[in-house]
Amino acid sequence: MTSVFWSADVEVSVNFFRRILFIVVFGFNVPFGHAALTIEITEGVESAVPIAVVPFASQNAPVNISAVVNADLERSGFFKMMSEQGMPGRPSTAAEVNFKDWQTLGQNYLVIGQVSDVGGGQYNVQFQLLDVYKGGQLLGYRMASSADDLRRTAHHISDLIFEKLTGKKGVFSGRIAYITTNNQGSKEQSQQLQVADADGFNPQTVASSVEPLMSPSWSPDGKKVAYVSFERKSAAIYVQTLATGERTRVAEYPGINGAPAWSPDGTKLALTLSKDGSPDIYVLDLSTRSLNKLTKSFAIDTEPSWSPDGSSIVFTSDRGGKPQIYSVPSQGGQEKRLTFSGDYNARASFSPDGKNLVMVHGNGNDYRIAVMDMATRSINVLTSGRSDESPSFAPNGTMILYASKKGRTGFLSAVTLDGKMQQKLVFNSGEVREPSWAP
Repeated sequence: MTSVFWSADVEVSVNFFRRILFIVVFGFNVPFGHAALTIEITEGVESAVPIAVVPFASQNAPVNISAVVNADLERSGFFKMMSEQGMPGRPSTAAEVNFKDWQTLGQNYLVIGQVSDVGGGQYNVQFQLLDVYKGGQLLGYRMASSADDLRRTAHHISDLIFEKLTGKKGVFSGRIAYITTNNQGSKEQSQQLQVADADGFNPQTVASSVEPLMSPSWSPDGKKVAYVSFERKSAAIYVQTLATGERTRVAEYPGINGAPAWSPDGTKLALTLSKDGSPDIYVLDLSTRSLNKLTKSFAIDTEPSWSPDGSSIVFTSDRGGKPQIYSVPSQGGQEKRLTFSGDYNARASFSPDGKNLVMVHGNGNDYRIAVMDMATRSINVLTSGRSDESPSFAPNGTMILYASKKGRTGFLSAVTLDGKMQQKLVFNSGEVREPSWAP
């Protein structure tokens, strides 16, 4: 077994083994917590577009919709939000807006609205997006919502505004998956696979085990999650339907069963198996359970991820002496090395449009999030942390979610594709890892 894991460059191979396969085989052994998530903007964008979200006129609504919209737009990195204290008024209808006042304060856009209690736990929500300099409406909607769905309604409003002003679909109504671990006494720990709203609210536990859970991967329709569980004392890959909780064990071969990744059509999983000796990349047909072995190297081949059109799969391998990114046709064929810059490139995945590849990029003992332009093969390092990992693109390709560490404390972070907007997603207690943004 040892001869499979160790390659010519001892230092880099040690890191590769520890950061990739040790996670797959043994999991983490540090305490994590389960708590609500708060978001801290750690670096803003000077070119962000000024916009003011005026507090909505509300009749005892249990959710502050305008505050949710304000937070959504701010963390996108595209907008500079006006503080409530600096607003010249609190209009809730277009007729109440004095556009000159907002022009004087340098605001480009204005969001106003009302929330009305219609009884029986139901609310009517109305909002308008106004162009301050043109003095007219760009967008206006009225929608009904139950009390329980008010946050979702607020995220939907954010999506509508974002798409209108940027031309890109919003991702605020989306979800994220991640792994946490709770202490259940002095020694025993329980790990959870959780799914939450994109802003960290409404966390739901999908799976729980005292044994390691890892590698959550969303199906293309967002209805299922594949993940690795050691609940039977060995690695197995499960597919779970979120709405019903129904799950199926799809891979439990001898050795490593790891890193599941859905094909774009949702019919297959790419995964890492070591049933034939060394870890290789396979494709599992979910309907027939047939396997197609794509790589046949004596090195470590792991972390597969599909191209958006399904024609190829990128993966991490140390076959060249150091961990680098390779690609292989998804039906099988010649492997091709993609990365040559840096001592360490791993955990790659495509942007939704296929134009960029995000990865963990390492030099020495620094591991940061970087993006490679697929046309030029140039690499742009986006983050400055020393232990950044597990990057995941937002569905609209504008942001990247990733895990980071400071000392022994783990947390989630996000960065815009150009690296200009950074934010830290902080749990009130404990740590989180392996984030995955739903399609």
